[in-house]
Amino acid sequence: MREELLKNYEPGAFANASPVYDVRELKNGALEGIPQGLATLAKANNFSGEAGAVLAGEDGVLLGCGDGTDPFVYAACSERLPEGDYRFADKMGANQATLACLGWLLGGYRFDRYKTQKKSNARLVAPDNADMVAAKRAASGVGLARDLINTPAADMLPCALEDATRSLAGRFDAEVDAIVGEDLLTKNFPMVHAVGRAADALPRLIDLKWGREDAPKLTIVGKGVCFDSGGLNLKNAAGMALMKKDMGGSAHALALAQMIMSANLDVRLRVLIPAVENAVSGCAYRPGDILQSRQGITVEIGNTDAEGRLILADALSFGAEDSPDLMVSLATLTGAARIALGPELAPFYCDDDALSAALMDKADLLSDPVWRMPLWRGYDTMLSSSVADVSHISGGAFAGSITAALFLKRFVPDEIAWMHFDLYGWRTKAEPGRPVGGEAQAIRALFEVLVKRFGA
Repeated sequence: MREELLKNYEPGAFANASPVYDVRELKNGALEGIPQGLATLAKANNFSGEAGAVLAGEDGVLLGCGDGTDPFVYAACSERLPEGDYRFADKMGANQATLACLGWLLGGYRFDRYKTQKKSNARLVAPDNADMVAAKRAASGVGLARDLINTPAADMLPCALEDATRSLAGRFDAEVDAIVGEDLLTKNFPMVHAVGRAADALPRLIDLKWGREDAPKLTIVGKGVCFDSGGLNLKNAAGMALMKKDMGGSAHALALAQMIMSANLDVRLRVLIPAVENAVSGCAYRPGDILQSRQGITVEIGNTDAEGRLILADALSFGAEDSPDLMVSLATLTGAARIALGPELAPFYCDDDALSAALMDKADLLSDPVWRMPLWRGYDTMLSSSVADVSHISGGAFAGSITAALFLKRFVPDEIAWMHFDLYGWRTKAEPGRPVGGEAQAIRALFEVLVKRFGA
């Protein structure tokens, strides 16, 4: 994310920047509170205030805000305006100003790793009441998650995901270890190994640690399926098209870790990423196989395309051995979650009512939508197996996201606070500051909950 798009407030620079006027969608064709030259220009161009519409003239810029409900609509300016300095003409409250600055930064996001030409951007002189540090931190986290998800699988296999983790760790003096290939068996990560053994790219368990050792323990587990063919239960072409994003949980975990470390939260942070490619070969695991888990629970495989929960189970068991104060799992786990809530609303599971309420409050405040789903124990019997301790899928069409969460819950002791996010990690339609492609969900709200819980 290009942080240079946001400039510190200085009275002279602010006054000399070109003003951006908010315009709600016009009902009667009237424009009030703007220079006459802009009003004339708007009339000549049939400017109606539609959300994301931008019209620039000598006296400033008109920004269509629609019904005013999208706090990131200001991203349309940084997406479309020519290079130069701009400012918001209207006074805003502190939270609105910070979100508007974040929107401006998000509008400057480009996944241009494979582009030969880079686009220059408009710069915003931030309002004096905006929290620029918070806006830049959030934008940087979102940008990291988007970049990792958008990167094609050929350049984001388990070894590259480990490299990305080590690069992030190097910026903050964190430690990284990795258990790779056959060492996963000797060190008791049998399900991570089973899912990843068919690929040429060796599976691994990536382990990042940061912070003082006696601080409260926060463990984040991110699903790192770098490409999901479905295994022997092979996906069709449409199902495989977006599967470079199946490591989106790990992308979110690293983005959240970056936010935590940059804010210097007082935690002993641990990030665990089971990283695999779910491929097809003669040694691929099969439907009907029974796998041993790290925890000792035997797992019957119903479908090799439900691999994410298997690798998460071993990682959650490993993380729980350290008795963290809070454990968070982030995963692009089920299509059922999309059917239930669509692509933009991130479902989460948590038994702690106070923690869940705090997250919902922050999500509303920051326009980072989440929705609490039930860990409905009545569905636990759907995971029964006649030949193993548990089946990893229900075998039916009902409650797929819930049963996946219930499967994972088996590997987290009841005494450990746990939150699980079943993310999509992708935008299917473009809106200001939110292009089609990889997207960060829930981590901005979750970060603020962690700030309140642990402090800086």
